[in-house]
Amino acid sequence: MKVLIIGAGAQGGPCVSILSRDPDVREIILGDIDLELVNKVKEKVGSPKITTLKIDAGNIQDIERAAQGVDVIITLTLTVFNENIMKAALAVGAHYVDTSFGEPEKMDICASDNILSQIIEGRPIALDDEFKKAGLSAIHGCGGAPGVMNVLTRYYADKLDTIDSIRMRVGRKSMIPSDDVVSAWTPTWSPFRSLWGYAIKPMVFKDGKYKTYPIFSGYEEYRYPKPIDIIPMVLHQHQEQITLPYFIGKGIRYCDFKYTIDKNAGTLIKQGFASNEPVDVKGCKVAPLDVLMKIVRKPVDTFLSETAQTAAQPISILAWAAVELIGKCGEDLVEYKIDWPFFMFDTPEKRLAIFNTFGASNIYVALPAVVGAKMCMRKDTPRGVIASECLDPVLFLKIMGEMNAPLEYSEVCTRKVAI
Repeated sequence: MKVLIIGAGAQGGPCVSILSRDPDVREIILGDIDLELVNKVKEKVGSPKITTLKIDAGNIQDIERAAQGVDVIITLTLTVFNENIMKAALAVGAHYVDTSFGEPEKMDICASDNILSQIIEGRPIALDDEFKKAGLSAIHGCGGAPGVMNVLTRYYADKLDTIDSIRMRVGRKSMIPSDDVVSAWTPTWSPFRSLWGYAIKPMVFKDGKYKTYPIFSGYEEYRYPKPIDIIPMVLHQHQEQITLPYFIGKGIRYCDFKYTIDKNAGTLIKQGFASNEPVDVKGCKVAPLDVLMKIVRKPVDTFLSETAQTAAQPISILAWAAVELIGKCGEDLVEYKIDWPFFMFDTPEKRLAIFNTFGASNIYVALPAVVGAKMCMRKDTPRGVIASECLDPVLFLKIMGEMNAPLEYSEVCTRKVAI
């Protein structure tokens, strides 16, 4: 297949590296507004399959020109450009895959006409009919979470006749204690997106309705396997608790998502730095959010500097994911609990093995996107605009295994049987 990747950042680089080693891929076009960056990625990967272009994702015609003749477009840039890229995919007859979606620029999940607001408000999903008529698939949220989390949830949902509840938990923990008594806020991905998930009221699906809760509510101390162990977490705005009840159905009555508490981000939000309402500062009007986004330290893209030596170093941050489903299989009440290392490794040895296979270890978002693209090309995806839980979970996990990235997870099944 011929693939266009838009975005050459923290996940764009690993995505190119993965695709360059895939025998099913004959050509890769990598585009970004920063031509110097895409050329650095090309040089790092060193594959003759790669062509680089400067692409303005804010310009549909620019995307269309770059996408001529491609089979799939994978976007790993800002989600504000998703609609442009989807329209360009339709224009050139290409499948579409993203790893994040929904309102990204304002502190309101329904501020724009995106798929999340359409589901919440009970409206038709935009461009769904157009993709179906074109015989194409547009997959939303095919990364880590959303993505692998949705696929695994679907796998266990398929084992149940009806579902009472789905609870999702993602925890992060520093494995190397800091010597700093006081530390700055240092998000590990887009600072705005990191702040956004905490700053807007989290949504929970309950009794057939989407309901909002106060920020930093629903406190819980969740226990993961050691060494990560107990992680304090709260309700967090994400895509899964909105799309899963919509696409899976099965009578789901409750669905939520909780994430590790970030006290530094919380302090900034409570102080008002998530507001985009201008305030007067010595006669000048300035938005607190703009100030914060200007001074916060940006995440460092480790792809360009990663080597086998750095991949073998001790793990500084460990992340773990878990999903709990309760439902009925026949007359039996069944509870599944599954958990897995969110980054797809939990030891330096496993991280090094991933690096040696793909040329990058930070693949937990990029690799699922590639799997989604391959499923599109194999005609194994429903046509139209879908979320990752609509994919065949067995086939998805099988393809991951074929790519030498099998997902290792633990499963506990509790069944209450009445005789």
